[in-house]
Amino acid sequence: MLSRNPIQSETLGADLRALRKARGLTLADLGERLGRSVGWISQVERDLSQPSVDDLRHFGEVLGVPLSMLFGQAPAPAQEAGHIVRKGARRPIGSGEAGLVEELLSPDLTDDFEVVHSTFLPRSRIGDAVSRPTQEVGYVVSGQLDLVIAGQRFTVGAGDSFRIRGEPFEWINPYDEPAVVIWVIAPPVY
Repeated sequence: MLSRNPIQSETLGADLRALRKARGLTLADLGERLGRSVGWISQVERDLSQPSVDDLRHFGEVLGVPLSMLFGQAPAPAQEAGHIVRKGARRPIGSGEAGLVEELLSPDLTDDFEVVHSTFLPRSRIGDAVSRPTQEVGYVVSGQLDLVIAGQRFTVGAGDSFRIRGEPFEWINPYDEPAVVIWVIAPPVY
């Protein structure tokens, strides 16, 4: 196996494979969109070939994830790798646009789900409704958040939880305090 670039994720190949599969893409589909061979993509997914930063940028564009998602978190001690994610070692995900700050709580994207720490800044809202082929559950740790799920508006607060099953949804934090939500998404979308 190649020595890993310290800024790349230790699970880059597995994460790219999980993202590709979550989007229903074959190796051939991804190769066509990237202008790369199936063999090269397969080698990247198996950590036998190391993509350049420009390659990672293209992967991010095609897979719909920010470039930062493909970079590594702080290295974990060997006995913790794949099991423990320390607070200071979380991978930032999402763009941070619209006032949403997200961090991956899962060690990587190789499970059937991902766990995300989401902070919705005061007076923020998503621009357009989101609809994705997932099942999602959220638990509100602190603050309040307004959700519009399939056209129905709800206000959730600390201790409340919610579920979204592929329905279009929006979030709004019209309040003066941030809302913190632990979000579980299956299959992984980041």
